[in-house]
Amino acid sequence: MLTKINETASYLKSRLQGELPTLGIIMGTGLGPISELIEDKQVIPYSEIPNFPVSTVEGHSGNLIVGNLAGKRVVGMQGRFHYYEGYDMKQVTFPVRVMKALGVETLIVSNASGGMNKEFRVGDVMVITDHINFFPEHPLRGKNYNELGTRFPAMTEAYSKELVALADKIADEQQMRLMHGVYIGVTGPTFETPAEYGAYHALGADAVGMSTVPEVIVANHAGMKVFGISVITDLGGKDITDVPTHEEVQKAAVKAQPTVLKLVHELVGRI
Repeated sequence: MLTKINETASYLKSRLQGELPTLGIIMGTGLGPISELIEDKQVIPYSEIPNFPVSTVEGHSGNLIVGNLAGKRVVGMQGRFHYYEGYDMKQVTFPVRVMKALGVETLIVSNASGGMNKEFRVGDVMVITDHINFFPEHPLRGKNYNELGTRFPAMTEAYSKELVALADKIADEQQMRLMHGVYIGVTGPTFETPAEYGAYHALGADAVGMSTVPEVIVANHAGMKVFGISVITDLGGKDITDVPTHEEVQKAAVKAQPTVLKLVHELVGRI
């Protein structure tokens, strides 16, 4: 794995112009337009990057974007990799390893999720304060490389409290509706049954999705600070009769874009 990480990082360093990025952004479903705010950017398709998988999900473009955002040098993933696509966890989280090798110290992750908190509405933006790992495979399973991180990393503050507080300050200044909650990561690709929504909520989760948790685990293993947001694209529970679809998820994500774009831009500028 170390050889592949170094090979990919070396390739990207040879192609990138200017300073290397210190901040990474993983753009979830419908949130690709964050890339439009990146200036002086280079766009590198995943298909051209050694050892990179290629995203197969509609709405995920499959590009690595490096440029300037709010005065910071950033690298953005326009399209991520999911466990349900058939990739193993090492492949799903490989880009995070490469980001670290490039010099990234802070990671911003976003996703679309189903809401279970009674206070949530479709189109809400939830700051992730913690997560529950419900995937059957752990991204750190197997041989540990001390060069990448400790064998038993703590997850006490998987999502930076400092960055959550900064986001709250921005939301207060900009009069944004910003929710907080716990995200539970599951395999997918099926949406949850009403009973599953109820079970996950009983476990302490406010939103459920099919990504993010593996990347955040690896980012913490690598010593990165993490900030995460979920766009609530549908609501679930025993009293909810609406049938979610991928198209509806994308529409709800578009509805939340103005809030997400403003929040991320401001946050990056103040980090």
